[in-house]
Amino acid sequence: MQEHQDDFSMVFEGAAGQGVQTITSLLLPVLRKSGHHVFSCMEYMSRIRGGSNSTEIRLTGKPRRTYVSRIDLLLSLTPRAYERLHERLHEHTLIFAEEEKFGTHWDSRCIETPLGRFANEAGGAVYSNVSAVGVVLAVLGIPLERCTDYLRAQFAGKGEEVVERNIRAAQLGYEFGIQLPADRRPKLPEPAHENQRDSLMMDGTSALGIGAIAAGCNFICSYPMSPGTGVLTFLAARAKGFGIIVDQAEDEIAAINAGLGASYAGAKSMVTTSGGGFDLMQEGMSLAGMIETPIVVHIGQRPGPATGLPTRTEQGDLDLALHAGHGEFARAIFAPGTLIEAIETMQRAFDTAQRYQIPVVVLSDQYLLDAVSTIRVDEIKRLPAKPGIVETGKEYKRYAFTESGLTPRGVPGFGAGIVRVDSDEHDEEGLITESFEMRRRMMEKRLARLQTLRNEALRPTVIGNPDTAEIITVCWGSNRGVLEEALERLDDNRVAGLHFAQLWPLVRDTAGLLGNGRKKIIVIENNAQGQFANLLHRESGIDVSRRILKATGEPFSVEEIVEKLTEIAHGQST
Repeated sequence: MQEHQDDFSMVFEGAAGQGVQTITSLLLPVLRKSGHHVFSCMEYMSRIRGGSNSTEIRLTGKPRRTYVSRIDLLLSLTPRAYERLHERLHEHTLIFAEEEKFGTHWDSRCIETPLGRFANEAGGAVYSNVSAVGVVLAVLGIPLERCTDYLRAQFAGKGEEVVERNIRAAQLGYEFGIQLPADRRPKLPEPAHENQRDSLMMDGTSALGIGAIAAGCNFICSYPMSPGTGVLTFLAARAKGFGIIVDQAEDEIAAINAGLGASYAGAKSMVTTSGGGFDLMQEGMSLAGMIETPIVVHIGQRPGPATGLPTRTEQGDLDLALHAGHGEFARAIFAPGTLIEAIETMQRAFDTAQRYQIPVVVLSDQYLLDAVSTIRVDEIKRLPAKPGIVETGKEYKRYAFTESGLTPRGVPGFGAGIVRVDSDEHDEEGLITESFEMRRRMMEKRLARLQTLRNEALRPTVIGNPDTAEIITVCWGSNRGVLEEALERLDDNRVAGLHFAQLWPLVRDTAGLLGNGRKKIIVIENNAQGQFANLLHRESGIDVSRRILKATGEPFSVEEIVEKLTEIAHGQST
């Protein structure tokens, strides 16, 4: 019934407070245990009650990491569903809803589904989302027992009565769903053959948190700001087990300064925020550059300016991260695009900050942070890290000149030396100076590490064969999954791709990777002007032929990238 036999897309729509996320959280583990590859993402309004939110679950024949526009099954809980989602529906979409709650667009695709009645029979309106899960499992042909076992484990702590009510709600939905005629039942992708017990299901927030723990992060200080707060709460929940000090500061200025203070004392510290919070951290970024003190800053991007769309997604803070802080100093910027990259990039960020004694920014976005997919256990690796702290002697000078520009880093109390730092310009011992010559040498010292940083920069991931392709499509951060799948669907050897997980500094041979001006370069970004396209041109001298941009607060869908690339490739051939 759907266009792609190896791909089935379900969307659940409802108001904040109706339990749409609960439907997804109950379905995902059951679907995964049934052997299917799953991917899920969400979009939601910035309100506690009301509005219209939705989550998407994809069942696919191979691992996927991206959003599709097409909806094969819609379960609607509010009258706003059709208004918001009708462009994503097709003629065979299954729509489960209560007619009185769906509005005036009821048609032959719709199936009257009395979730309210099922919930009341089970014990109250709160159980309607569990009944919805029962309906979906029946329609998909998945045994109810897999859900009831999960419900027993999930709600065991709330007492037997709550467990039984949830099971009853699921049973009522399931009994309804199995009555769907055979000719309307979807054909699902074949379950995966690999052992699902060897994989984990997680979101991007968890992956970044795992990476931070693997890197040895032992101090985090932040002021909550969506969507970056999840990393703070992830580490806070595991603070005792991993020896992490967690501090919720009064504002972002205090947060980054506390992080720098902890780092000065020897901690591996980080802060997490969003663009608006990072605005307040810029003086701290500059301080980190001057006192050569490492810190990792995670920015969960959302649309600005100002408050913008606080619960939506965007890649609009690259320029902010690149230029934050007054004066000139070295920094590094990373932007992972997969769960594996998130885990490894966070480790790389800490190692880079420690070794080069600089601030390092990790850019993610709401889409990446909230999206759920699977990762094999053996793909989670702890990367080697070089020691960042030395024991000081009596003659220790915190800013002693060296050929590389890097002075061995001491911390107070570890050795006989005095570890003196100052935000004013200073000499080798950290004492304030007004000497023009010392200023010149210190500036050269701080910037010299950029050369080594560039030499060791992370190379982009190659998709296809850029050497023989006529068109190279470039993306960064969370757009890796959509570009990979779009190029696979396009199946045109004239088009290849590059995904950058390190945005600054860029690798030295960036121009060569882009074909030295002999290729057509396309850049995909979730912002309005093409911030990375501008950076590529500035650093490589290569002109970007086309920018595929989106700044609505939505991620790119596979369909729209395929459409754009098909149009470009066709134009190239003619």
